[in-house]
Amino acid sequence: MSKKEFKAESKRLLDMMINSIYTHEEIFLRELISNASDAIDKLAYLALTDQNVGLNREDFAIDLRVDKKLGLLTVSDNGIGMSKDEMEQNLGTIAKSGSLQFKQALDKDQSDVDIIGQFGVGFYSAFMVAETVTVLSKKYGEDEAWMWQSSGADGYTVTPCEKTTVGTEVILKLKADTEDEKYSRFLEQYELQNLVKKYSDYIRYPIRMEMEKSRRKEVPEGEQDEEKEPEWENYTELCTLNSMVPVWLKAKKDVTDEEYDGFYKDKFFDYEKPLAHIPISVEGAVTYKALLYIPAKAPYDFYTKDFKKGLQLYSSGVLIMEHCEDLIPDYFRFVRGVVDTADLSLNISREMLQHNRQLSIISGNLEKKIKQELLNLQKDKREDYEKFFTAFGRQIKYGIVSDYGMHKDALQDLLLFWSAKEQKLVTLKEYVEAMPEAQKHIYFAAGESNARLAQLPQYQRLQDKGFDVLFMTEDVDEFVPRTLMNFMEKDFRNLATDDLDLSTEDEKKAAEAAAADWKDELDFIKTALDGKISKAEISADLGSHPVCLVPEGGMSFEMEKYFKRMNPEMAMPVEKVLRLNPEHPVVQKLKGMIGSDPEKAKQYAQVLYAQGLILADLPIEDAQAYTDLICGLL
Repeated sequence: MSKKEFKAESKRLLDMMINSIYTHEEIFLRELISNASDAIDKLAYLALTDQNVGLNREDFAIDLRVDKKLGLLTVSDNGIGMSKDEMEQNLGTIAKSGSLQFKQALDKDQSDVDIIGQFGVGFYSAFMVAETVTVLSKKYGEDEAWMWQSSGADGYTVTPCEKTTVGTEVILKLKADTEDEKYSRFLEQYELQNLVKKYSDYIRYPIRMEMEKSRRKEVPEGEQDEEKEPEWENYTELCTLNSMVPVWLKAKKDVTDEEYDGFYKDKFFDYEKPLAHIPISVEGAVTYKALLYIPAKAPYDFYTKDFKKGLQLYSSGVLIMEHCEDLIPDYFRFVRGVVDTADLSLNISREMLQHNRQLSIISGNLEKKIKQELLNLQKDKREDYEKFFTAFGRQIKYGIVSDYGMHKDALQDLLLFWSAKEQKLVTLKEYVEAMPEAQKHIYFAAGESNARLAQLPQYQRLQDKGFDVLFMTEDVDEFVPRTLMNFMEKDFRNLATDDLDLSTEDEKKAAEAAAADWKDELDFIKTALDGKISKAEISADLGSHPVCLVPEGGMSFEMEKYFKRMNPEMAMPVEKVLRLNPEHPVVQKLKGMIGSDPEKAKQYAQVLYAQGLILADLPIEDAQAYTDLICGLL
């Protein structure tokens, strides 16, 4: 018996297969089970036309066996088996895939036969955990069986052997445990059970293993003694470890809402049922099935860098990726679910995807489905949608402002903001449709709470006109209308920074005349405040309030706070403008005092400036000086 060299670039290539391509040792079991499933598929296909096969689909199975004493793990199947030549070709040549050749040879009408293997390197992942790999195989239709054996890159042998049944056995002699690696864990029944559930739960054939269990010993009738402690005994039972048919492959009519919810809770470890489930079945340029979920609440780490987004990606029931980020856009990262397709180009290890057109098509379709489901929820189950938006609305807003507003048209209909007039959350469309005929703009105010925003002087003027204001209280909120710019041909106006466009032409002319009349007094106030403001001006938008502070330039006070929180060193201070209501008695008194008692007028100006700070939710620079000033005036 002579040892043969591998036909590929031997030691270096095999070493790369074992040590570089696969990132997790446990992958070996997924690969061997997938190969076994492929072998059964081939024989099941032949059984359609060859009555001599003598097996029905329910007769096929994959078996795992463990011998702890010898350190052996065996994966066996009753599939088509391999001849000596096929062993030479499939196991002696790295990256030679018999499964791929078989799939290519199928007629187009047999395209529903799934063959998982593509590259022929999965088998070699066994060498990550095994010091010796032995393969016993007998091909259907042949009398002789063959044994392939190898200890790695040095080569392999192929010799005749005894095997009575058709199929293949892969026997792994596991490596000895080291300080860093415990290979013996792959001999533990619950470790193997967990790996099957994780990677191969939806292989279509039963994956079986003898499981050790315990039960209470039966006591013969007449010998029962209630005071005696019950005795237990161990026994073994052949158990099927996998589910075989995933819920997403079933027709929607055959699955109840409770089954969908139960799958979500078990699969994604959430005790609360989801707000919605989205079963998807697509046939066409790319054929795939998916089952997506909208969770009811955000995970504790959702808004941190530790959160892992992405859907679980399966290929013909085999888990390929736990978190496939490319299947959903970042603004829908809250979606959980699975996608199963055989139409993707995988890389050589099947652990990562090649970026390709098929993946882009699936991603685009899923995005449309998710948006439509959210709109349906918004329309038909408003309470559930508001619950969703409370949990994930900030992510939708981030999606609007990211990438220079590239996604704003896709997401703007999903937004909700608090309506000061209606005292409830409304969509932008609902806000615009409820606008009085005289209202030209969408008004909004950004701040830390609805209660504080309701105290803004500008808000009173809008209230008096019967105009609604959207209150925005999250840090990203103020960036949203700046990104959208307009909605349904109505532009956004910020109460704190923009011209509210409330005055008639006559009022505007009167304001211009008043500004000219107040020029000297405004200059005095600016000087009195000694650099705290960039200018003082009069305003007709303050209702019954005497004063307010507004920012000068494009950035608001809320934006200043936001950037200061993000990076205090890079924060840019916003210049302040003090606006005064010329009709207010206190402002009138200040005007008269400038000529008669300028020192006291300075003190009044400082008090009004402090009031502006308070109304703008800004800190008073020197609280002690302010209290002393008030006490002095009193």
